[in-house]
Amino acid sequence: MHYIEDETESINIEEVDALLGKILRYLGETGDFSLHFISDEKMRALNSEYRGIDDPTDILTFAINDGVVFPSVEGEEKELGDIFISIDSMTRNATALSVDRAEELRRLLVHGVLHLRGMDHKTNDFSTEPMLREQERILEALDFLKK
Repeated sequence: MHYIEDETESINIEEVDALLGKILRYLGETGDFSLHFISDEKMRALNSEYRGIDDPTDILTFAINDGVVFPSVEGEEKELGDIFISIDSMTRNATALSVDRAEELRRLLVHGVLHLRGMDHKTNDFSTEPMLREQERILEALDFLKK
């Protein structure tokens, strides 16, 4: 189960929920997390506060465990953390990558879930970063890339 909040009112929440279900099933992941769609302005504030970078970014994730496994009560879903996606940055990314917004949304959803599972990357180089290569492999395996 996951909670989705759309401050921009421009995202089809039911579609996002279905996409997340596919991603989580594919990865064999269970757990609860929050997903927030926000503006660049709010993303800039989060990025500044938590990373010391006074610019918006497309996605920020806050994993609960960050390398430490927290105990969970049997029968309850484990907590994974929070994902924040800037709709403004997502739209710019789609234009820069020459893909539609729906494909970029799928990319960011996979990206966020991988971060919640503990993966990370130092650069945005898709050819060398293992996490980004895994992200693209998953997008292809789930047939999430526009053909």
